[in-house]
Amino acid sequence: MCELLGMSANVPTDIRFSFTGLMQRGGRTGPHRDGWGVTFYEDQDCRTIKDPAPCCDSPIAKLVQACPIKSRTVIGHIRQANRGPVALKNTHPFTREQWGCFWSFAHNGQLTDYQALQQSGKHLPVGDTDSETAFCWLLNELDRKYPHKPADMQAMFRYLGELCLQLQQFGIVNILLSDGDYLFSFCSSTLHWLTRRAPFGVARLIDEDVAIDFNQETTANDVVTVIATLPLTSNEQWHKMEAGFYRVFKNGECVGDSA
Repeated sequence: MCELLGMSANVPTDIRFSFTGLMQRGGRTGPHRDGWGVTFYEDQDCRTIKDPAPCCDSPIAKLVQACPIKSRTVIGHIRQANRGPVALKNTHPFTREQWGCFWSFAHNGQLTDYQALQQSGKHLPVGDTDSETAFCWLLNELDRKYPHKPADMQAMFRYLGELCLQLQQFGIVNILLSDGDYLFSFCSSTLHWLTRRAPFGVARLIDEDVAIDFNQETTANDVVTVIATLPLTSNEQWHKMEAGFYRVFKNGECVGDSA
């Protein structure tokens, strides 16, 4: 299994604190040694940094940890390989163009008989993973229903939630998916989230002896939501998502869910 990390904020924000906790699980405090990646959205483009080496001692990961890359939407992933060998092409997040913008995808879980998802469409997997195959299937299904970018994005996300329920027939599908504006999360088994807003306080990581006083790093108007497979901090109130449900975030706020 793998672990996910996502962020949605109303102002460009760096994710170094949360990434510091996640990277320890990439081979030091967790077994996810088979690669890592993170996608930062900036304007209408995205910057994806990936490495098939263990995250905990990757020099590239240390660079990401040290560099304050600011973004309003981020997707991160650490991999424990179960479908496809350890390779850059099999490292999440995966990115494709859809409706004139870049969509990024990361998956935690394992699918069986997923070859049935491979079908005709403009999106084809490059690597060998069940995750990338599922991503291409989702986009191809969306492309069939919406040949052009839908005017009603909430209706599109409801349909996307239905597609994720179909994917559950093949196994576990904890998912993060984003076009840079929206961050869609679907929980099949385990996914947690929290929203930080004023008044801010001190947060302490579980996997590293690091704490940060967000009151010194933010303004009163900042809103930042973090999504993770398992809570990253020990002294904050994380919310566990219900299995089979989705949530959509934009500018740090929840703007849609399965309810």
